[in-house]
Amino acid sequence: MNSKKITKVLVANRGEIAVRIIKTLKKLHLVSVAVFADDDADALHRRIADEACPLGNGTLKDTYLNIQKIIDAALDAGAEAIHPGYGFLSESPELAEACVANNLIFIGPDADTMRLMGNKVAARQFAIDNGIPVTYGLTGSTDEILEKASSLPYPILIKAAAGGGGKGMHIVRTAEQLKDEMERASREAEKYFGDGTVFVEQYIENPRHIEVQVLADHYGKVIHLYERECTIQRRYQKIIEESPSPTLTEEKRQQLFDTAIKLCQKVGYKNAGTVEFIFDKDLNFYFLEMNTRIQVEHPVTEQRTDIDIVEEQIRIARGEPLEYDQDNIKAQGHAIELRIYAEDPENGFLPSPGCVTAYHEPQVRGARVDSSIDGPRCINGNYDPMIAKLTCHAKDRASAIETAQRALNDFILQGLTTNKAYLWEVIKNQDFTENRIDTGFCTKHNEALLRALNESRSNICINDITAAFLLYDCCKKQFENDQNNVWEQIGYWRYHMQLTVDVEGTKVPVSIKKAQDGHLEGDINGQAFYADFIQYDNKQLKIMLNGRTETTYCSVNSDRKTIVNFHGLNFTCFRYDQLNEDFDYARKNEVNDKSTLLSPMPGKVVKINVKEGETVEQGKIMIVVEAMKMENNIVATAKARVKRILVGEGQMVDNKMQLIELEEL
Repeated sequence: MNSKKITKVLVANRGEIAVRIIKTLKKLHLVSVAVFADDDADALHRRIADEACPLGNGTLKDTYLNIQKIIDAALDAGAEAIHPGYGFLSESPELAEACVANNLIFIGPDADTMRLMGNKVAARQFAIDNGIPVTYGLTGSTDEILEKASSLPYPILIKAAAGGGGKGMHIVRTAEQLKDEMERASREAEKYFGDGTVFVEQYIENPRHIEVQVLADHYGKVIHLYERECTIQRRYQKIIEESPSPTLTEEKRQQLFDTAIKLCQKVGYKNAGTVEFIFDKDLNFYFLEMNTRIQVEHPVTEQRTDIDIVEEQIRIARGEPLEYDQDNIKAQGHAIELRIYAEDPENGFLPSPGCVTAYHEPQVRGARVDSSIDGPRCINGNYDPMIAKLTCHAKDRASAIETAQRALNDFILQGLTTNKAYLWEVIKNQDFTENRIDTGFCTKHNEALLRALNESRSNICINDITAAFLLYDCCKKQFENDQNNVWEQIGYWRYHMQLTVDVEGTKVPVSIKKAQDGHLEGDINGQAFYADFIQYDNKQLKIMLNGRTETTYCSVNSDRKTIVNFHGLNFTCFRYDQLNEDFDYARKNEVNDKSTLLSPMPGKVVKINVKEGETVEQGKIMIVVEAMKMENNIVATAKARVKRILVGEGQMVDNKMQLIELEEL
């Protein structure tokens, strides 16, 4: 293969992976071209790229999934190559073919390989034909699969043929559930991957998920960069990955590498890819799928091998031979990656889009952050809710976990709900640290993890939180230019001395005895306190509290309430004596009316399954709301009659909007 010249690369993606690719392009002194939809006009990937091309407004199909727009943008910019990242068009053979047709280099495998291995049905059959172990599965049309429903080895797993990342994936335990779940999985697959084809395979109980990173050049050389354990998942999507796997014996590890290399050689693979396997309790492994692109979790491998996988992708695409032999690739220490999402672990991990009001990355040795943002920004509900990835590297697993705990504690994200504190509880859970894990870990430990999370929050002294809030509240008009609240300007509480602070729903009585020049003293919950302002910079507040120095982070959210980060945890605070136009005082004690059903998050109504006047049984799915490409069911909690339907299919809704009204029977 002749060497190809690449001086400018268009990155056909967004978010943290686009940022990460652009960083390598800069390192290689290549010109980077970003693409952006209208709602990403101020996104980090657009701002750091050398050039940027707009994709306009509309749905994903109109923007990031529009192959013609991507090709036109590359040609208009004079780019020689396109890097697709992961997700979106990264496994689209049509994009690869369009690149060839327009004399552009696609930084990835060829279209035929993607078509074969990117489709799980075709990949399974290829693996079977080449002696690669797979689980029992069934392919065909929905009707063909349903005809054989009674003979399937339940439980089974429904998967999207054209996708990954847990989208369109559902466990089915009885034949009666199969039809509805296949339809739901097909809808999700169509929306996320543009292909509604699904298939079913045997579900391995209590499995482990382990994958092998491979690199292959155009001259027949295929090497591996060791394995990653990706067993900790929620909603069938990975949230923690680590390398090396704490599960494998050296013999089993080598068998895994040999199998992954064999598959790549048989298919004639070129570029970076990942071969994924599922392990049963006896460490028998089965081919799961091959991702013909860079993986979300590639930093885990990079931290251990010191090999820039994106750089290797570009070199392979240019026609250069791999400069590494298998024997001289060394993996050092242990690395662990934590995916930080805008989601609510206490509400079924539902996405929680919103605006980040304070953002600080940890400055911890061995910690790497790959992020979609670099400061206060809004997390758009139209896209995947992942904000950042935190990867920590140390000499062994215990040290890597300890580093990750410190880094999570120092990672500041305020303004919206995230899974950061939940991840902290996972990696200090004894079953995790002692490697008693499987892909159902989060489900099995859900109550214990949430209980531990609440215990960690309750261990923070509420008086300290209150004191930090009051000092920030007293001084914020000086360093935030906050002149919106007349009660703050005239210092209403200073003349009344008695006030009440709400800290996460708990009313805290405060008596102020002295307030002047950044100094407060008085009583909180009947206990004496004094606090002095030291420094405030970029949302970081340093104070002297009862004789000790504390570092907190404070910001004001969209509801005009203050978020105080204390010892790594966020607490929402406000004062009852200050008027807040966004707080409905008349309804603060109102009991929730179960006859009124609201959306669990901002999103779009994609399906209405009931009609007005209809009687519904408990558990009936009445309305389906989609947000961040995830379907969420609005379910009847008891037998009732549908009194009114207040929304229509395709309508955008928020979590304060009434969707449906029921009459209890």
